Amino acid sequence: MSRDRLAEEAWEALARAHLALMRRFQEDFRGWEISMREYDVLFTLSRCPSGGTRLRDLSEHVLLTQPSISRLVERMEDSGLVARGGDPEDRRGTVVRLTDQGRDVLRRVGREHAAAIARYVGSALTPEELRTLKELSGKLHDAQARQGD
Repeated sequence: MSRDRLAEEAWEALARAHLALMRRFQEDFRGWEISMREYDVLFTLSRCPSGGTRLRDLSEHVLLTQPSISRLVERMEDSGLVARGGDPEDRRGTVVRLTDQGRDVLRRVGREHAAAIARYVGSALTPEELRTLKELSGKLHDAQARQGD
């Protein structure tokens, strides 16, 4: 089998696995207090400095595609999960930060989501396979980052 064909088959297998897992996770989130997209925003903000991050930078770091990130953040602000404010370094920019309520929700839902990841991913692979998956995924990510847009 050619390298190109093998790459296509590997990609298809990865994409199908990703899709199956995302469907399971989305089903889980239907029973939780926030959506999967909201969780993604809260999780991303939890990795930012306490002052928050610019809205445009947030949209670059969320794991899920979200073309209308500003509307999502606005709804999350109305729910008390995040706060928005002006960027002190650029008056045109908006900074988004996690609120205490958002942090509490993230902790609760995060525990459930971590347990689901352990069930769906951790139980399907050996520890060595999990290490290999992590390494290969990082390698693919880094290769794309080096390629640029």
